Amino acid sequence: MSAKIKVGIVGAGGMASYHYDGFVAAGAEVAAIADGNTERAQSLAKIRPVGKIFAGLTEMLKACPELDAVSVITPNKFHKPLSIEALEAGKHVFCEKPPALNAGEMAQMLATAKAAGKTLMFNFNNRARPEAQAVMRYINEGAAGKINSAQASWIRRAGIPGFGGWFTTKELAGGGAVIDLPHMLDLALHFMGYPEPAWCLATVFGDFMDNKAFKGPWGILDSANGISDVESACHAMITFKTGQTLSVRCSWAEFIEREVVSVTFQGTKAGGKVERLFGIDGVDATSIDTCRLFTEEHGNQVNRDIVTAKDETMGRVGMAANFIGAIAGKEKALNTAEEALALMKIVDAMYKSAAEKKPVEFV
Repeated sequence: MSAKIKVGIVGAGGMASYHYDGFVAAGAEVAAIADGNTERAQSLAKIRPVGKIFAGLTEMLKACPELDAVSVITPNKFHKPLSIEALEAGKHVFCEKPPALNAGEMAQMLATAKAAGKTLMFNFNNRARPEAQAVMRYINEGAAGKINSAQASWIRRAGIPGFGGWFTTKELAGGGAVIDLPHMLDLALHFMGYPEPAWCLATVFGDFMDNKAFKGPWGILDSANGISDVESACHAMITFKTGQTLSVRCSWAEFIEREVVSVTFQGTKAGGKVERLFGIDGVDATSIDTCRLFTEEHGNQVNRDIVTAKDETMGRVGMAANFIGAIAGKEKALNTAEEALALMKIVDAMYKSAAEKKPVEFV
């Protein structure tokens, strides 16, 4: 690997700037950007300079053999083929969430990374948020004891990301709210130690997928002739072979008071909660990140407010920087491909349980 790590980005959409900033902050160089929409790539390059622009990954890899790593920021359908192409070319890979369309695809990505001897990480940026890292330090120090149960929530009142685009097309996205909002599920599993699941019971709902009053505020264009064949909400319960339990709520659109993005857990020594509060429903820039511990001291019930630095990038820059640190051997990776596979097995089980209308056992 060269003295200065060189990265190529595939996909010049909204997340690209966060990846770019994280890579550069960690001392890497973003040497190239590839996007089928070269005008979009050129627009990004005007704000965050890169040396070369390409129409696709294959072209970029051929022209830039000096690249050490590739960042994949595309619709979900392309995560697996692009990541595997980059890994087989001998590049480390940092991929956007979700890892893949399903666990089968993720297993192929993991096997390819192992065969290539390269690092495969994903942008589960909430692990890099300061408050999540603060709570994790308490957990690692034993302050919470064994976490018996947890609740992972990412629910929105009106947050469907466009109608008829790739987000709402199962072939391209793999699903709706479940696969689009796995962050809190991942964070809860992270706090719990990623235990091995035993059973899953889930139900999905498709309400409001034809009602544009429930569209989110992100400005993603609708497609008049597009498809909307995914779920708008899911509620699930997962039990683990360790005896732990996890309830999951995720939705793009439900009649609730406000958007909730949180993980709450109950341990034998303390409980805790990490939550993102919104001033305007669905707008990240208005967030206030909070974390608390609930415990007992000297016979008293005590709530501890943990004050951390505000990170308006929601850990996105920090996670990208950690990827560079990890492949440079300077930092421990904040997530692994093995964890990504475990997560996708749970996502698959949620969909299977909902389709079969019965609990699903993990084997």
